[in-house]
Amino acid sequence: MISPVKIWRRQRHIKDQLGKTGKILTWTKIYIAAKEFKKNAPYYVVMVELDSGRRLYGQLVDLMDEKISIGMKVESILRKVRQPSQDGVIAYGIKFKLLKDE
Repeated sequence: MISPVKIWRRQRHIKDQLGKTGKILTWTKIYIAAKEFKKNAPYYVVMVELDSGRRLYGQLVDLMDEKISIGMKVESILRKVRQPSQDGVIAYGIKFKLLKDE
């Protein structure tokens, strides 16, 4: 079990990464997931290079029927990453969504 303090410490710098845009460098589709992520499978995980040059990885969410390809533009967003702990603490993290053509 992860303590609420550890979750808070891990999450306190997340706000610095929200709303950042970048492009997909590489991606994979997870079909067989670890126990805690099994209900999400299949899902995509992407490596993103932000416009600032920093590289992050995370789950790609809010997909409909889009085909994923290298170079697609994405935006970082905040989402729940696991179910609440026994203490009721919800862990949040960075995930990515595709940017729609304007």
